[in-house]
Amino acid sequence: MTKPSFDQDAANLLDDLIQRARRAGADTADALLVDGASLSLSTRLGKPEGLERSEAGDLGLRVFVGRRMAVVSSTDRGPRMIAELAERAVAMARAVPEDPFCGIAEPGQITQSWIDLDLNDPDEPSADALIEAAKATEDAARAVAGVTNSDGADASWSRSAVTLVASNGFAGGYGVSRRSLSVSVLAGEGTGMERDYAYHSTVYGSDLESPAEIGARAGRKAVAKLNPRKVKSQTVPVIFDPRLSGGFLGNLCGAISGAAITRGTSFLKDRLGQAVFAPGIQVVEDPHVRRGLRSKPFDAEGLPNYRRNLIEDGVLTTWILDLRSSRQLGLTPTGHATRGTSGPPSPSPTNVYLAPGPLSPTELMADIKDGLYVTELMGQGVNGVTGDYSRGAAGFWIENGQIAYPVSEITIAGNLKDMFRRIVPASDLRLRYGIDAPTIRIDGMTVAGM
Repeated sequence: MTKPSFDQDAANLLDDLIQRARRAGADTADALLVDGASLSLSTRLGKPEGLERSEAGDLGLRVFVGRRMAVVSSTDRGPRMIAELAERAVAMARAVPEDPFCGIAEPGQITQSWIDLDLNDPDEPSADALIEAAKATEDAARAVAGVTNSDGADASWSRSAVTLVASNGFAGGYGVSRRSLSVSVLAGEGTGMERDYAYHSTVYGSDLESPAEIGARAGRKAVAKLNPRKVKSQTVPVIFDPRLSGGFLGNLCGAISGAAITRGTSFLKDRLGQAVFAPGIQVVEDPHVRRGLRSKPFDAEGLPNYRRNLIEDGVLTTWILDLRSSRQLGLTPTGHATRGTSGPPSPSPTNVYLAPGPLSPTELMADIKDGLYVTELMGQGVNGVTGDYSRGAAGFWIENGQIAYPVSEITIAGNLKDMFRRIVPASDLRLRYGIDAPTIRIDGMTVAGM
């Protein structure tokens, strides 16, 4: 690996800030600079409704006086403010209680090299180009037979430059860009109207789906939901659409986050090294996916990060740790720190996906006599301490292995400890959201309806 070039002027600014903090009395310090620009617009019924452009820079300084820590931030990077930030941060640190687990990495822990992940698209679209893309997306959605109205379409672009410097010798940075298109439309008339949406977000504009694809998908989904029925309460197999199935990996990552483990507030707190999913299941994390939505070459404390299996053959292999939580648990940090300019780091995953299985979605539901295909979830009914799961849902009823008719006003319930063990993935994995899963099946879920 090499050390790709980064903004040396930004690094020099941060190094000067750290040196000022040390002269003011800090034992160690790190500093983060995030410069960004964004352009976003919305259209509705073919007419532009909003256009926003912003450019901003945020500077954050974290200092340590012994085991006391303070964080200060500012949007002003002038010489006078730089001097004030350093003095203020050290004064604040001296006034707070000690934290035995805080502190930056040791010099031997930081990474000295990393790879270029191609995260920064050099092309910046014009406002006119975004307007045309949003209009075309909405037009494609409204052209679907049965679509009767629109909530509008949105198009956006952004770019950020991240620079991190620390007194332990780390200095690095990288750029990140993002393009996205979305649209929401309604089908039907009067009280029988249904709404659905489609969107796509990528690092490079050239990887974005066409407006025609995104719009047509939103229109078809809205029309397919018309005239939903209710179902009786029962226990059946449930199929989750890929638009939703990655949410279970989000539940997993939250449950194995070092913050939850150190507090003892996770339903998986005693399950490290044990079977959590069925044999054969793999959950992969890879921070180095080229052009990945959550990719980054190193973590927010300057530590190296790696591809790893969070779940290997059904077994939980690791916690998601930053330096502080690793010290609390007496474990090696895993390179999962993330942070903004105004607060300390916390552990968070990067690109995570559930490895696909051998069966297509059609084959996965072929033996279901009665079941539910979920395309929409409502509410936040997940208890991270117990694993209890209860969400409002809508989708389609399955009869004799086939999608039969739309359904709504139902609730699905279970417990994530049992649900994880019953997950069966289909073969249709696509990396679209940063946390991704293919279509999945979970047997034995409670569906509450009439």
